[in-house]
Amino acid sequence: MSTKRLSAKRFIVSAVVLMVAVALAAPAWAQPAPIKWKAQTLWNAQERPQKTFEDFCKRVKVLTNGRLEIEPFPAGAIVPTNETLTALQGNVLQAIHVWPGYFSGRNPAFAALSDFIFAYEQPWELDAFMHYKGGLEMLRELYKPFGAYTVGVMCWGVESWPSKKPIRNMDDFKGLKIREPQGMEAEFMAKAGASVVVLPGTEVFSAMDKGVIDATNWGTASINDKTGIHQVAPFFTYPGFHSMPVGDFTVRQADWDKLPADIKEILTTACREWAWDTIEKVAMDDAKLVSEAKSKGMTPIAWAPEDRAKARKIAQDIWQGWKSRNEQTKRAIELQEAWLRELGRIQ
Repeated sequence: MSTKRLSAKRFIVSAVVLMVAVALAAPAWAQPAPIKWKAQTLWNAQERPQKTFEDFCKRVKVLTNGRLEIEPFPAGAIVPTNETLTALQGNVLQAIHVWPGYFSGRNPAFAALSDFIFAYEQPWELDAFMHYKGGLEMLRELYKPFGAYTVGVMCWGVESWPSKKPIRNMDDFKGLKIREPQGMEAEFMAKAGASVVVLPGTEVFSAMDKGVIDATNWGTASINDKTGIHQVAPFFTYPGFHSMPVGDFTVRQADWDKLPADIKEILTTACREWAWDTIEKVAMDDAKLVSEAKSKGMTPIAWAPEDRAKARKIAQDIWQGWKSRNEQTKRAIELQEAWLRELGRIQ
């Protein structure tokens, strides 16, 4: 073989090796730095919905091949829960998972849309309203003036009232000191004769332990139990019926707009999986707790149908009163009333 042909062959081989090396290295060079978000929730670190939200964040990282990393923080880790929307606007947080009703002071429609008291009896009913009857679109409308976009929603099931003494009917609310968030249920309790104390969820156990409150509205039976509430409040309503709040996954609009289309789709789909993951795991926790309640010194209390109907009638009067607060609140209520008529819950 001539020297020229040998040199040419060596050149070709070297060129091919170089091209392969460049091709292998190129993805590493081209891969942009991951997008990193901080997200704060309404949950304590030990609660089941906090764990499922953390699973959701891990899932997003895997599904986006590491391009989006969401760091989850429990309630109060960065800012107080009621200040999460302000933190989102100020770019202290890039995402929040809270109950939108915390922001009812900015717009009462948040509360009417995200906890329509004594309305839904099964999680699928609320989920269907949010995704197929206009609920999610309206929540996005409410958040828009604050530079925020709701990617998706979830719920954790029908809530329970843990208490130091039995709550079997409306009469048992008279004189009761109960923790409530802002919204319709606080008004319901006032009408029932209870003394309402507004506290963040992180302070509920301490307040119950010190006798500041006798009962609380927080989560389902098992969620309440994981916070230690049943250690000082051994009675709880089950099955629940009074409240099934909406939880959101809301992000800064500016950050959402920057995302590639495929990551937007991944986030939207992952939210749906996270929602049902939470509902089912919480329901299983609730069932297990009820089966063990007697052995643990706890007592579940089921309300009679006629007492539930009496409570719903008071709630319906409250719905009507809230319609006068503003046009968005009225629309949020009327959308849900229309769906409840389809379900046969109301006339």
